Amino acid sequence: MAKLHFKYGAMNSGKSDTLIKTAYNYDERGLATLTVKAELDTKGEDWVVARGGARRQVDVLAHSGEDLRARVHAMADERGLRPLHCVLVDEAQFLEPAQIDALFCIAKQDGISVICYGLRTDFRTVMFPGASRLFELADNIEKLPTMCRCGSQAEFNCRAAGGRFVFEGEQVAIDGEQVTYMSLCGPCFMQEQERAGVTVLG
Repeated sequence: MAKLHFKYGAMNSGKSDTLIKTAYNYDERGLATLTVKAELDTKGEDWVVARGGARRQVDVLAHSGEDLRARVHAMADERGLRPLHCVLVDEAQFLEPAQIDALFCIAKQDGISVICYGLRTDFRTVMFPGASRLFELADNIEKLPTMCRCGSQAEFNCRAAGGRFVFEGEQVAIDGEQVTYMSLCGPCFMQEQERAGVTVLG
């Protein structure tokens, strides 16, 4: 039976790079895939772009409120990708819970493997709705590690605006839109919130 997978990690944990490598492995074996990401993720436009420079064309930009299962099948038919073996999803945290449900149906009712990559929580340590639904539904959940500036394993995504770390604001602000992000461990994250005079943790 096909499964729904969620591979998550803090910023710079290589999620997009892993997706691109996985897609290449399917391609090399002659197995059909579709690459999906939320329209909300404007970085790279209709490309998955890894920080190391690797790129892969996105087949489906998921719009808010649309039936993602129907869209995936329509695109597979349009591209002649039958049988479809795997759906790869970048920045899955930006999908709506109903769209995660649609991915679950693609795996369980259509027999197509779905591998999602994304963040668990935002810069305020609040879980994204799409990530929350993946934790509820995914058959397999895997954490992709990355390193904090201090050398410890990073767990949190810290947002900087104007060169200063911030802990309030809209949940979504895409990297490059006058903001940057740094992956921090718990102690470093709490150190930065103390410097900013706010309490997110502790």
